[in-house]
Amino acid sequence: MNPLIGLAALGIVAVATVLVGFYGLRISRTTSDFYVASRTVRPWWNASAIGGEYLSAASFLGVAGLIMVSGSNALWYPVGYTAGFLMLLLFVAAPLRRSGAYTVPDFTAARLGSLSARRTTSVLVVLIGWLYIIPQLQGAALAVRITTGLPGWAGSAAVVAVVVLAVMLGGMRSITFVQAFQFWLKLAALAVPALFLILLLAGRGAPSLPDAAGSIAASTQAEAPSGSFTTLDGGYRTFSILLALLFGTLGLPHVLVRFYTNPDGRSARRTTVIVLGLLSVFYLFPTAFGAMGRLLAPDLAGEGDAVAILLPERLLSGPLGTALSALVLAGAMAAFLSTTSGLLVSVAGVISQELFGGSVRGFRTAAALSALVPFAMALGVSPQALAGSVGLVFAFTASTICPLLLLGIWWRRLTPAGAIAGMVTGAVACGGALTASGVIGTGLLGEDAQHSVVAVVCAQPAAWTIPLAFAVMVIVSRVSGRTVPHDADRFLVRLHSPEPPG
Repeated sequence: MNPLIGLAALGIVAVATVLVGFYGLRISRTTSDFYVASRTVRPWWNASAIGGEYLSAASFLGVAGLIMVSGSNALWYPVGYTAGFLMLLLFVAAPLRRSGAYTVPDFTAARLGSLSARRTTSVLVVLIGWLYIIPQLQGAALAVRITTGLPGWAGSAAVVAVVVLAVMLGGMRSITFVQAFQFWLKLAALAVPALFLILLLAGRGAPSLPDAAGSIAASTQAEAPSGSFTTLDGGYRTFSILLALLFGTLGLPHVLVRFYTNPDGRSARRTTVIVLGLLSVFYLFPTAFGAMGRLLAPDLAGEGDAVAILLPERLLSGPLGTALSALVLAGAMAAFLSTTSGLLVSVAGVISQELFGGSVRGFRTAAALSALVPFAMALGVSPQALAGSVGLVFAFTASTICPLLLLGIWWRRLTPAGAIAGMVTGAVACGGALTASGVIGTGLLGEDAQHSVVAVVCAQPAAWTIPLAFAVMVIVSRVSGRTVPHDADRFLVRLHSPEPPG
């Protein structure tokens, strides 16, 4: 791709994001506007915004890359990403909306009446947000590097600058407009090129599958990402990844805060149903890109996450192929921006309330400060396969915030000590496992360690860290049963009582 065309595609999306954010500034007047858009966002609009922030670099680029390399085994990723919202619909969406909280730490404080539990939740929310932002910045670095020739850090810096500006302009109300626009841009950016390539594939006839699969196996044997599957440990990995995606969705702070913006619980449930439909349609297209790349351009497997950007120009020569690749690049930029902006809103909301008094000015200051840490970490951490790295963040979230929410909403005997013990145990166990996996992956412990059971269990820890966190939370709560909040019953009635239509 001509670097000027790549820069133009990226620039148009960045400018559109700032302009839409400026429009949001015109109608953002109160603190409630900045944190929860005054709870006036309707289901279709909110569902589009959720799709905009949830469909990250892992969904837009990473799913296609994994399917390109791993074939049908990688289909568990889009299935898990989508099915997680069904869990959210069944167990969390409406009760969380009725809690009246602005953030997840607010919910913890209201449910447990404990400053320590609130602060523990705040630290985890900020950490999860930062960990999730890193793959978005790395994806931006990859896209900018392969399409413009600029150094990767320039892409990360551009995303940080645009997102901070948009968030500071109008907070949650502004970002709602931005993310809804970006969802439909992402969908069009994948759907239009995919349909063109499918028509091309139908006209040319597909190459024989064994030949294509054999080419990929030969070219990617040493380059398979951390999320790929092998016959030896595929069963455990599949089970653990599915658990991480299903339960991790329930604890994503930037997704949860969206349900505070609905007018009532009924709207929150309708929003989730619409999101399920939108995600089901969207994931057809990265799956199609991965399958077509596997059939038609197996040599691109070495590029991994970039296959969706490179494939149109590879298969369609001339201006049409370039235009379609530029469209995919624009959609990728929208993915980086929308997810990062949602994460930054949730992190800035927590930091603002904890450190700056919760004012609009404090929110803007927190937004600027909270973007610097993941930017520095993205520059210093070696990139991995996008879908695989985001899946590990899901595992961490599922082992910490998810048990707190499920037990806090559905079990009256949860105590502050139990909540803190469960979250800390999940964080230490999951974080320790992932750290050990990284050490094993370097080869310092020998080649045998890399293929051991310990390596497999540490690489995908959700299958044991999630039950461990739940068990510790329940056991410690039973031991400290005398500290159950005195208003727990009243709070649970509030969470589960039907709301009048509004």
